[in-house]
Amino acid sequence: MLMNSSDRAAVLRYEANGFRVLAAGSFVTCAVTGERVELATLRYWSVPLQEAYASAEAALRRAQGQA
Repeated sequence: MLMNSSDRAAVLRYEANGFRVLAAGSFVTCAVTGERVELATLRYWSVPLQEAYASAEAALRRAQGQA
């Protein structure tokens, strides 16, 4: 069975002002909660850690070392 890009996680390079898609997909996984984050709604990530977050709260938890 073939999968289209909406069925798989994207691979991204996180940059200061956005992200670059390295491998097509429709979502990424939050590094803190494990929650699926659609690319259209992705707003929080870490450039040094190269990871995505589902919410500001998740990003704060990671920054505070709680995740």
